[in-house]
Amino acid sequence: MIKQHIIDSLSNIVTKYSQSKSIIDNFNFSVEVPPKNINADFASNVAMLIAKKINMNPKIIAQELSNIIISNTSEFIEKIEIMGPGFINLKVKNEVFYRELKTILRKKNKYGKSIKNNKCKVIIEFVSANPTGPLHVGHGRGAAIGDSISRILKHLGYDVTKEYYLNDVGNQMLILAKSVEARYKQLSGEKIEFSHSYYQGEYILNIAKCLIDEGKNINEINFKYEAVKRILKMIKDDLKDFAIKFDNWFSESNIVNGYGNRNYKTEVDKTCEYLLTKGYAYEKDGALWLASSKFSDDKDRVLRRSSGEYTYFASDVAYHKNKFERGFLKLINIWGADHHGYIARIKSCLRMLNFSEEALNIILYQLVVIKKAGQPLAMSTRMGEFITLREVLDEVGKDACRFFFLMRAPNSQFEFDLDIAKKKSVENPVFYVQYVNARCNSIIRESYNRSDIIRDVESVNFDLLNTEEERDLVKHLAMFCDILCLSEKTMSPHHFTIYLTELANKYHKFYEHCRILTADVSLTSARLKLIEGVMIIVKIGLDLLGVSTPNEM
Repeated sequence: MIKQHIIDSLSNIVTKYSQSKSIIDNFNFSVEVPPKNINADFASNVAMLIAKKINMNPKIIAQELSNIIISNTSEFIEKIEIMGPGFINLKVKNEVFYRELKTILRKKNKYGKSIKNNKCKVIIEFVSANPTGPLHVGHGRGAAIGDSISRILKHLGYDVTKEYYLNDVGNQMLILAKSVEARYKQLSGEKIEFSHSYYQGEYILNIAKCLIDEGKNINEINFKYEAVKRILKMIKDDLKDFAIKFDNWFSESNIVNGYGNRNYKTEVDKTCEYLLTKGYAYEKDGALWLASSKFSDDKDRVLRRSSGEYTYFASDVAYHKNKFERGFLKLINIWGADHHGYIARIKSCLRMLNFSEEALNIILYQLVVIKKAGQPLAMSTRMGEFITLREVLDEVGKDACRFFFLMRAPNSQFEFDLDIAKKKSVENPVFYVQYVNARCNSIIRESYNRSDIIRDVESVNFDLLNTEEERDLVKHLAMFCDILCLSEKTMSPHHFTIYLTELANKYHKFYEHCRILTADVSLTSARLKLIEGVMIIVKIGLDLLGVSTPNEM
C-alpha cells in the first residue's frame, strides 16, 4: 500500500514536527494524486493546515517539512517540490513501483489477499426482498453492492457470511395469499373483483395458472405456501444467474414462529420481555411500545399490537440481537435509501440490548433509473409495473449489469443506459476493461512462439520500463491495495470500477506508444511481465466486482 505508507510516514513526521512547535492538535491532512500537468506522484496540504494553526507562512513550513521528509524517506522518495501556496509534491522512486510489480507477479491472484490479516466475523445482509414478487432493478443494485463488498472483505481476510433475511410473516403474506387465491378463482370461472390492495403483477396470474394446471382442488391449496415457494424459486434463480450465492437464508418465522397461544417463548418474545423488564418498553392500550422517543426518535414505536401480533420492527430488533448471539462482531446491512429513518431506531435498540451500535454499519443505496433509447423507463411497484432484474440480465448480461450497478457510490443516484451496456466499444466501460485482458492474452500467446523471452520474474530488468506510459501503468498497478482498503473504509465497490477504467486507459496509451514484441529481448521480456501484471490486476479487480474476465473477445 504505497499511498498508505506515505500517509503513515508523513503522520509520524508531522507529529514530531508539531511537538517541536508546541502544537497539540492532530491534522487531518490529505495525500492525493495531483493533476496530470504536475510532475509528482502525490501531493499533500499538510503545511497549509499547520500554517493556519500557528499563523505562519505555509511555504516556510513546507520547506522545513520537506527537509525532514527527504532525510527520513530517502528509501522511497526521490524528489520533493513545493508548489502553489504550500503544497508538498512527492516523486516516488521508480524502484518502489518496480518492487510492487514484482510482488504482483509473484503472488498472482493472491495479491492483496489478507493484507490486514483480520479474521473478524462479519455478517452482511443484503437483498432481503420480501417474497411477494420478483426482484426488480433496485434489488439488483443492492445485490451487486452487497456481494462485491463481501468479496472485498473476504479478500482482506475477514470471515464473511452472506445472509438473506426472508420476511415471510405478517400482513404482506396474507395479502399475497389472497392475491393468488383471487386470481385462481377468476381463472376457475368465478366472477369476483380483484382488489386494488392485492399484488397486481402478472406473476400472480402465472402462479395461479400453475396451480390450475396442477389440478389441485382449492380446498387442498395453501396459497401462501405455494406463492412463497414459487416466488422464492424465481428470486434464487435470478440471483444464481447474477453470480450471487448466499451462505444462509434466514427466515423471519424463525424469530417470530407464528402467533396465537404458545407455551414457549420465541426470540421476539424474549427480546421484547427484556426491553420491558429494563424499562425500555411499556404496555399501553393492550399493546407493547418501545420508548424510542427517549433515544432521539420522533415518537415511540409499537412492538406488539393489541391483537397480539408482533410488528416487523419487533422481529427486526430480535433478528439483529440474533446476529450478535451467533458470534458476529461486525454487522453490515445493505438497505434502500427509503430506510433512512430506520437507522437511528435500530441502533438505539442495540444500545438498549447492550450491544455496540458501532458494530452495525448500514449502507443505503439509491434506486436505479433505467434508460433505453435515451428515455427513462417508468416504474410503479404498486401497480406491479416494474423492471425486473431478470429483464435487465436477459438484455445486457450479467457482467454489464453488475459493472454498471457498481459505477457510482451506493448513495449516488444512477442512470443505467441499456443501449451503452450492450455496445462492444470503448463507450461501454465493462467491455473496455475486459478487452484489456483479452488483448494482453493475445500478446502473451504470441510471445510463446519465441524461445528467447526471459520468463523468470527475478531475471527481468524492470529498469527498462522507463517511458512515461510505462511508469504511469506500473504506478497504477501498484495502487491496487490502496484502492482495496479505500473500498473497505468507505464500504463502496465503485472505487474499483473507476480504478479499472483508468487502468484500461493507461494500458491502451502504453499499447499505442510502446511496442511489446521487439527485437530487444530484455525490453520485450520486461514489457511482457508488465502486461502479465495488468492481467493479474484486471482479473482480481473484476472478480471483486463479480465480473468475468474473458481471454478472447
